[in-house]
Amino acid sequence: MKKTFGKVILGGSLFLLGMLTSQVMADQPHMQNAKESLRLAREELRQAEPNKGGHRERAMELVDEAIDQVQQGIDYAR
Repeated sequence: MKKTFGKVILGGSLFLLGMLTSQVMADQPHMQNAKESLRLAREELRQAEPNKGGHRERAMELVDEAIDQVQQGIDYAR
């Protein structure tokens, strides 16, 4: 009886810990917000006048790279 009760408690505890951990990791609100801000910045750059000596285009490349890095961080944390 004690072994069964202990297994139930351990199983329930592990289940709850897993649920809490996955919830915290899945949300990642700051990473999601950063990614959305970068997407908005990319759109602003896209709409800007193109004659900037190549700097606008380079900035867009860097923003795309930053979006990719943020996504990789999100994926890694999962």
